[in-house]
Amino acid sequence: MRLSLIAIMTAATLSSPALFAADLKATLATDIQALMPKVIEWRRDLHQHPELSNREFRTSKLVAAELKKLGLEVQTGIAHTGVVAILKGAKPGPMVALRADMDALPVKEQVDLPFASKATAEYNGQQVGVMHACGHDAHVAMLLGAATVLSKQQKQLAGSVMFIFQPAEEGAPAGEEGGASLMLKQGLFAKTKPDAIFGVHVWPAPTGQLQVKAEGIMAAADSFEIKVKGVQVHGSSPWRGIDPVAVSGQLITALHQIPARQLDVTQAPAVMSIGQVHGGVRWNIIPDEVVLGGTVRTFDPQMREQLLAKMKHTAEHIAAASGATAEFHQHSFAAVTWNDVKLTEWAMPSLTWAAGKAGVSSIKPITASEDFSFYQQQVPGVFFFLGIAEEGADLSKTAPNHSPFFRVNEAALENGVRALSGLAVDFLHKN
Repeated sequence: MRLSLIAIMTAATLSSPALFAADLKATLATDIQALMPKVIEWRRDLHQHPELSNREFRTSKLVAAELKKLGLEVQTGIAHTGVVAILKGAKPGPMVALRADMDALPVKEQVDLPFASKATAEYNGQQVGVMHACGHDAHVAMLLGAATVLSKQQKQLAGSVMFIFQPAEEGAPAGEEGGASLMLKQGLFAKTKPDAIFGVHVWPAPTGQLQVKAEGIMAAADSFEIKVKGVQVHGSSPWRGIDPVAVSGQLITALHQIPARQLDVTQAPAVMSIGQVHGGVRWNIIPDEVVLGGTVRTFDPQMREQLLAKMKHTAEHIAAASGATAEFHQHSFAAVTWNDVKLTEWAMPSLTWAAGKAGVSSIKPITASEDFSFYQQQVPGVFFFLGIAEEGADLSKTAPNHSPFFRVNEAALENGVRALSGLAVDFLHKN
């Protein structure tokens, strides 16, 4: 009787979801290692053929073709060029979503690689170089890798996996919609809403290390434009008009003082930066209008509203003091990338398995932004970073994302594929 009871207990233990997932992940690890040459091949091909936001035509075609080879249900054309695929496991269970972004940046590559980008395109009326300066080529390749190895285990999966290949994370072109918000608007989660979503971003950190934190990991981002209107006049007699250039100079100084002197930044970080100043066509003519453009980054919704309101108030009153007017316009680009506390805690063993010797590290809040945040407003989600710096590199001198010198250590990509596929397997079998 005792032996039978032990046998029953042993059988129950061996069939537990945790051990089943561990056994499946051991198979995944072997499959991922064997697949890495293909993952790197995908990444290099995408890197050599980058495409700007909402123009990811070749990229989405490649992605859809690879997913169809796996026998997945594939939907194309969502949010212009987005691709979504569903892998249905043989057993019932929850749905988990994995996301990669596809677009490149208007940056001319200055990295000496045999597969460096030579691509050019039109951006805001200018001919520009195009480069995967943020690593989205690596994101797509890693998610294709995860889709490939998970598809091989379809009969073992309890639930479904949604693979989201998203366009325009960097922002849609002027006058267009795009990105995560448009995918959701066009019904991404309307028919089937996942129970959780995960996303990874390459980052100049130690090779293969995974970095994460609960709650706010990336900032909310707003763009703003201020039109300062004066009265045009000859530069030799400025008193005859109203100088919007002089007003704009006062505004730039005053606006930068708001986060530094009018907000309690001990509660949460806040950043305001002006990146554009446009006005005038000739050296001896004071123009009638100057346009300022910039960005606001915040981690607290109340502080965000406070900062934007103070900026509008400051612009209007400084302009009025000189007889000019100021029109303040604001556009929300992304919400705070907010990692669900319980899901982040749950994900730690999966990330630890994926990172191996490289380890998992906590990360401070980042004032860059991500429209992955819009998915997190719909379902619990965790966004994390993968270190792709060269082995032994001085991180203080490593080119950051969006730099023309940005480069990816491809040796780190295996841990990214492990993280995405490991999280999916663990989530589907967690119950």
